[in-house]
Amino acid sequence: MSAMKCPYCTIAFTWTASSSQHVAHDDEAAWRMESANCPECEKAIIQLVMTVADPDNVTRRREARRWTVQPRVTNRPPCPPQVPAPIRTDYLEACLVFDDSPKASAALSRRALQHILRDAAKVKPGNLADEIDQALASKTLQSSVAESLDAVRHIGNFAAHPTKSKNTGEVIDVLPGEAEWNLDVVEALFDVYYVQPAILAVKKAAINAKLAEAGKPSIS
Repeated sequence: MSAMKCPYCTIAFTWTASSSQHVAHDDEAAWRMESANCPECEKAIIQLVMTVADPDNVTRRREARRWTVQPRVTNRPPCPPQVPAPIRTDYLEACLVFDDSPKASAALSRRALQHILRDAAKVKPGNLADEIDQALASKTLQSSVAESLDAVRHIGNFAAHPTKSKNTGEVIDVLPGEAEWNLDVVEALFDVYYVQPAILAVKKAAINAKLAEAGKPSIS
């Protein structure tokens, strides 16, 4: 048994499989399917569990990995509603394929990153490395975000693999941690370019409403 959040309603509960069925095994691992219904929303959840030999007890097996296969889920933060639909689509797909193919995830997140820089940072379209340079040169990003953005090309070794910069959506080999780092940076830019401006806009509208009631000029 383990604690988890329902991927449908997000209510936390203790996972207790209502059914468990062996599906395959080889000399390295065994796999079984487990299922249960969320006690809150009652929707069905199915998980694939991989077990391997326990080096501390040869008569037992230990769980090595677990995937939720229905519904398809990701452990990344949800995409903010302020993010434009095309960028949201690439981000969500990059999250969903991360476990299955870090290379595909990295390609999608690079494309999402480039779209963010063009849409929100208003950089001049070019290759991704040049667009990152433009965003950094604007001096509008806080230092931690700027450093993280700059690290995208270093972790991805753009100098040795320029296709990552020129053809951002191409699926090519990635270095360990590269796909995850790209997603981290995309999420940071979501906050900078979409979430925080939307929050400030709501606050400004509220202030301007109060100023209008008082007969005073609004703030621009």
